[in-house]
Amino acid sequence: MSTTSDRAALIARQGGGARYDAAEAPADTLLLARRGTAYFARLLNSLPDDALSNSSARPGWTRAHVVAHVGYHARGIAQLIEGVRIGGKVMAPNGAVTHSALVTLGASLPARALRGLFDHSAIHLDVEWRDLPGAAWDAPISLPDGCKTTARDTPLIRARTLWQSALDLDSGGRLADLPASLRA
Repeated sequence: MSTTSDRAALIARQGGGARYDAAEAPADTLLLARRGTAYFARLLNSLPDDALSNSSARPGWTRAHVVAHVGYHARGIAQLIEGVRIGGKVMAPNGAVTHSALVTLGASLPARALRGLFDHSAIHLDVEWRDLPGAAWDAPISLPDGCKTTARDTPLIRARTLWQSALDLDSGGRLADLPASLRA
């Protein structure tokens, strides 16, 4: 929204059941991640199902691997944010299955299931971000690689993964399409 009064008017029109990002949420990086999701979805949806088994721009991966990577990446971040939101243990979801193993397994899914993984994981992550209370955006979290960060950094991490993966999909994504802040 362009102004605070425009936002307030929209909220009033939508009623009490509508939910929004907290005022303290990192709006700029959430926008980058949400636009990255839309961009990736557009490229993915332009591919016929049988094209998902074709090579991607990422060595050793098919397009199905890229889609699985993006889907499981969203799931992992959603689990971290959910942990922050509910006040539970905020550690990277690493269990017995590594991200690499999940990607390999996910790449073997039928096209419809793979597309569903992408769609559902993106929605789940967006809901977790939207429902995160303001102060929780600065909560510390541990990423799967052991790095320490905060919930506030997750939209930028997600945006970088999405936009790079859109190029890796090798289905028409162009470097020139990436937001300038992510090209460096």
